[in-house]
Formats: sequence, structure tokens, C-alpha cells
Amino acid sequence: MLKTITAKKTTKHGWLKVMLKQPDQAAGIRKLNKSKPVRVIAIASGKGGVGKTNVSVNVGISLVKMGQRVVLMDADMGLANVDILLGVYPKYNLSHVLTGEKTLDEIMVTSPSGLKLIPGASGIQKMTELSTIEQAAVIRAFSEIDQQIDVLIVDTAAGISSSVVNFSRACQEIIVVICDEPTSLTDAYAFIKLLHRDYGCNHFHILPNMVQSVQQGKSLFQKLNKVTDNYLDVTLQFAGAIPYDEYLRQSVQKQNPVVLAYPRSKSAQAMKAIATKIDSWPIKAQAGGYIEFFIERMVKYASQKDVA
Repeated sequence: MLKTITAKKTTKHGWLKVMLKQPDQAAGIRKLNKSKPVRVIAIASGKGGVGKTNVSVNVGISLVKMGQRVVLMDADMGLANVDILLGVYPKYNLSHVLTGEKTLDEIMVTSPSGLKLIPGASGIQKMTELSTIEQAAVIRAFSEIDQQIDVLIVDTAAGISSSVVNFSRACQEIIVVICDEPTSLTDAYAFIKLLHRDYGCNHFHILPNMVQSVQQGKSLFQKLNKVTDNYLDVTLQFAGAIPYDEYLRQSVQKQNPVVLAYPRSKSAQAMKAIATKIDSWPIKAQAGGYIEFFIERMVKYASQKDVA
């Protein structure tokens, strides 16, 4: 059974009435429990400029080419840019879902590669100030998606804002993108520490980007792993490494993902290898392993924090 919570929330941009369905212990949101589990992955980073969105786009397209039905959600609530990298021009975005004007199905666009995109909002300050319950309302909209999905990739904003934390902790797997900069490692550690200490997340995949070699990538991973081993009770796994590649920069300028524009380049080959590894990960058959649990966890956090 499902009980309905109606929350009337005051925000800086007016009154928002959000209808949330709170699952009881025995019931899930059945509509999304389809023929097989959905793999739900957050791609995050402690700091900006590490190539996180490029990873999301190119790994997503690589999974599509492997026969997976992939939806990429641009969860950067204020500076969304996945559409630019894909060379698509959506008319609507998540802000229209939050206001109730559109559903996720209605704002979703399909890129020429077959990767489906749920566009985020860009240049709308109020979207960066969403409460937990408003963030959960966006996630709750996933129960209305009619399309079959194999993989949902959530491209978060950089940093440790509430939206980044909430989206990341609701996902089944978390990939943290790092690069060879002291601030990247420091901020990645802070991100992992926060999710572990405050929300009980204890498993992370680490993906070094823009490295000179796989060995350098492994070295960066070991540096971070050494610190977490000393101070945190978490498990880090090496997800692979993406080399610095001039072809990747050129593909961004062309608004054509590198796995399509330069499929034989070093970075494209690395993206495909990471997609293959992701596809081999077991899908956990418990909370967090299905897209409906992604919704349930967000609703649970929202109701605990914002509904008296």
C-alpha cells in the first residue's frame, strides 16, 4: 500500500505544493519494477573541471552502443551543460517538471547516438536553492516514466551541496572522478568522508581522468586509497583511467562526444573500457539497486527532514 503525503513548502520562489507517495515497508513503487533491475549510477567529483560530464556522456553513449537503454539525467541544478556536449537543444528542462508544467517523459530528448537526456536547468538560480523535499519531488517524477530503462546515469554538480549529496546517496553506485591536482584529491576525500560519516555510504568507484598513463591513474588512486584507509571505514575500487587526449578537447569544441567523433582515440577507448566494466558490475537486489528504490530513498529523506 502507498500512503500519500501532501507537503506545502515555502521557497524563495513562492509556494510549492508537492505530492509525494510514501512507500510502506512491504511495498515499493511498482510501476518501475519492470522486467529487470535498473542500474543507477551517480557520477560525481569533489571539484569542478575534472571532466565529470564528459565521462557521463561518453560512458553513457558507450553503454548504448553495447545495447543498453540509457537515460542520462543532468542533475546540475544551476549550471547544466550536458545538452551542449551532446549538441542537442531541449526546449524544456527539470525546472518545468518541478513546477508541474511537464513530466520527465515530456522533457526527455534523444540524442543522435540514442542516449536519452533529462536536461537540467542552466542559469536559473532558484534551481540551486531547492529544499530536500523539492529535490525529492524531481526524483519522485521518475515513477511516471513510461519508457524501459536499463541504466540511469546521474551527472551531479561538483562539490558537496545538498543536491549533490542527496542525488549521490540515493544511487546504487557512486563514481568519483579525480585528476592529478592536490585540490582534486582533497575535495574527493571530503566528498567521500561526508557521504560516509553522515549517510553511511561505504563503497565508491574512483576514476582518474586526464592522466598521462594508466600507471599514473593507479598511483592517484593509491594516494586517495591510502588516506581513506587511515581515516575512514570505506572501500574504494579502481574504475579505470582516462588519458589526457587532445582529441577529447577537439570533440568538446565540435559538440560531438569523443566516442563518436574519434572512436579510435585513446580517451574513447578508455571510455568504452569503463563502460564494459560498469556493465559487468552485479546489480544489487536490495534498496538502492532498483530505480524505484532510488525514488523511495529520496522520498524517505525528504519526509524525515521536511515533513513534520
